[in-house]
Amino acid sequence: MAANTFGWNAFLVRFVFALVVVFATYNPEGYSYFHWIKDVFPSVTVYMAFAGVVLLIGWVMLIRATLGSLGMFGIILAVAFFGLLIWLIVDVLGLSTNSTRVISYIVEIMLVGVLSAGVSWSHIRRRVSGQVDTDELER
Repeated sequence: MAANTFGWNAFLVRFVFALVVVFATYNPEGYSYFHWIKDVFPSVTVYMAFAGVVLLIGWVMLIRATLGSLGMFGIILAVAFFGLLIWLIVDVLGLSTNSTRVISYIVEIMLVGVLSAGVSWSHIRRRVSGQVDTDELER
């Protein structure tokens, strides 16, 4: 695949990366970094510290790319879009929002949607409009 092509596979890779970072940090099932260290903090092991730094690197990559490509206004629009999309899905499927587990999944899926859209936005915009961000130009 050429460096300037972007398709569903490239978006899927970014989506899965965001999914792993978000759900590895916290998930309602209890198998996450948060659940791993919450009872032993501040006496963490080297494995916990290493995993924490890896997750932090993932978060920084996702947040910086999202802020850089969407900006604050774009992030607000993306949150509104994914929030309303999830509301629509909850309404159509009749999911109960009384459960904190369901709410956690809804919020995390919305976060994954916003981050994966943010990481992919420069590529999507280039495909749709033909405009290239200045940080993408060859030197």
